[in-house]
Amino acid sequence: MKGGSLQMIGKRIGGRYEIEQQIGEGGMAIVYRARDTLLNRTVALKVLRSQFGNDDDFVARFHREAQAAASLSHPNVVNIYDIGQEDDMYYIVMEYVEGMTLKKYINGHAPLDVKEAVDIAVQICDALDHAHQNELIHRDIKPHNILINKFGRIKVTDFGIARAVSSVTITHTGSVLGSVHYFSPEQAKGIAAGAKSDLYSLGVVLYEMLTGELPFSGDSPISVALKHLQETYVLPRKLRPEIPQSLENVIIRAMAKEPMYRYESAREMLEDLQTSLSPERRNEPVYLLPEKYGVEEDPEITRVIPAIKPEMMRKRNWDEEEAVPVKEPSEAAEKPAVREEAAVEETDTKPLPWKKAVGWVAGIFLFFMLVGAAVFYGFSFFRVPDVTVPSVQNMPLDEARQKLEALKLRPAIQEQYDEKVAPGRVIKQDPVPNMQVKENSEVRLIVSQGKPKTAMPNFVGQNIDDVESQLTGKYKDYHIEKETSEDQPAGTILRQTPTAGQEIVASDTEVTLVVSQGQEKATLPKLVGLTEEEAKLKLEQLGLRPQIDRKPSYEPEGTVIEQSYRPDNQLEKGTWVRITVSEGLPEEARRVKETVDVYLNPGEKASIEIKVTDATAQNKTVDSYTIKQSTQFQVPVVLSPSQDAIIQVYRDGQLYQEKQVKYSDFQ
Repeated sequence: MKGGSLQMIGKRIGGRYEIEQQIGEGGMAIVYRARDTLLNRTVALKVLRSQFGNDDDFVARFHREAQAAASLSHPNVVNIYDIGQEDDMYYIVMEYVEGMTLKKYINGHAPLDVKEAVDIAVQICDALDHAHQNELIHRDIKPHNILINKFGRIKVTDFGIARAVSSVTITHTGSVLGSVHYFSPEQAKGIAAGAKSDLYSLGVVLYEMLTGELPFSGDSPISVALKHLQETYVLPRKLRPEIPQSLENVIIRAMAKEPMYRYESAREMLEDLQTSLSPERRNEPVYLLPEKYGVEEDPEITRVIPAIKPEMMRKRNWDEEEAVPVKEPSEAAEKPAVREEAAVEETDTKPLPWKKAVGWVAGIFLFFMLVGAAVFYGFSFFRVPDVTVPSVQNMPLDEARQKLEALKLRPAIQEQYDEKVAPGRVIKQDPVPNMQVKENSEVRLIVSQGKPKTAMPNFVGQNIDDVESQLTGKYKDYHIEKETSEDQPAGTILRQTPTAGQEIVASDTEVTLVVSQGQEKATLPKLVGLTEEEAKLKLEQLGLRPQIDRKPSYEPEGTVIEQSYRPDNQLEKGTWVRITVSEGLPEEARRVKETVDVYLNPGEKASIEIKVTDATAQNKTVDSYTIKQSTQFQVPVVLSPSQDAIIQVYRDGQLYQEKQVKYSDFQ
């Protein structure tokens, strides 16, 4: 087969999958790393061995189950991308996982750290729960079919093949028995395996991770299979005492030889695993199965005994009835029979008087009447009445308790979180409604604690930009409030509601975060045009710090001509604001006075307004007068190389005179 494998390197399958390297080999298939040339990605190509391809029943079953496995979508399940056939070769195209098998990891690191082993088991259990909910059973859970990628994430593979193999005939026994160390007892018997078989196999995997050993081993696959059926295994804590009892209990329950004593579902096992290392379960007693189903026991230990269900009681009674031996008559029992026979013969030879015969008959009849009455009244006295179990599902616990106790049934309460059922209501019951049980029987009630609660994370001190992505979609809603802070930079979370560590139901919780917007801010006013003193006073009143620059300007000396921040800017208190103050005219400027004459007729009166456009301003009014006689005005103007001056005189609102003063005239 090695030669055939080498011939596959470089070959293109299905017109798009180019084989690069062989990366694995099993009893049923060879696995290659390949390049999907169409999507330009690396994939794992699993090619079935020829003996499986020749079995039409297997191929048809394989196609159905591979398609079912392809419907799974879960982060802990290897994705199946494609299935196909080329000539007489059948193949599956799967997600390529860069890493190693759990078997290889166990061989190199076992026994694993307890927390690490539980984390791996939780991920496998989560994958099985998803598959079982989609009505797909794996049937071949073992470390060889579990991959660990380079980030430590678990990926369960071979869902389709595992189920297809369950239909393989005895001619392929060698392939099927390759997983016998992880078989459930029902698989060892050769009967149909269900979801609980996967949980048994997972229990074996967890046992191996924690101890570095398998619970059963032998010289041949048959001997190992028989041990799964008949023998006990050494408890993990005897091999490794630091394993918590609560975690050992998970293995005991998962590896019960009788499926009815195992977990009801992968979800139930998952929830038990998730709490197995919690402090409150540290002193948990040993979980003891109702009968001896697979563990070596210490008679002195404290045990937890699960509730006996009615169907278990019926099975046990039936077994006991079948087990009652029929005793052979002893010699002592035979002798009275001989004597009785002799007495009969003697009676035959010597007849009794008729009165004595009547007495004997009456006595015998009375004896049987008394015995019958005793039996009837005895059974009536000791017989426990039957009760029909009522339906209490979805009832409030108090109401369900009253209903059961009214029928002389004993409620046993077990609480668990539930996303859908309101707190304090019954999720399910065991026995189920309408079942006949004896009075004083126990009815187990699974009661909702409501949605699972988690501790509120601590966001205080983090930046809101880093946290906001964690809030979206996880909580019912979140609100951000802002306030100033003298100590914390803008964007820092100052307070939160709910507080860190508070137990919450995330999907029902509204989160409020108070975020720093930095120090208190001031709105900068317009400073240009104010005097230096006016500007400094305004800045100091707002908690801002003035920085003074000076330069020549055509504005009056001491006037603010520039500011470093635009008006209406929000500035934190203590910010330096630079203002530029005019220190007088530049050297090239010329300040001159020009004479303007206004003439009036005798007795005439006029309103005079003088406007100037020069280097300092445009069209500014320099003075207004009311005159009653001709008057001469001295008008000051400022000239620059780029700006001459224009003087305009208005008389009673009408332009009376306009005069231009040129810079060049004063050079």
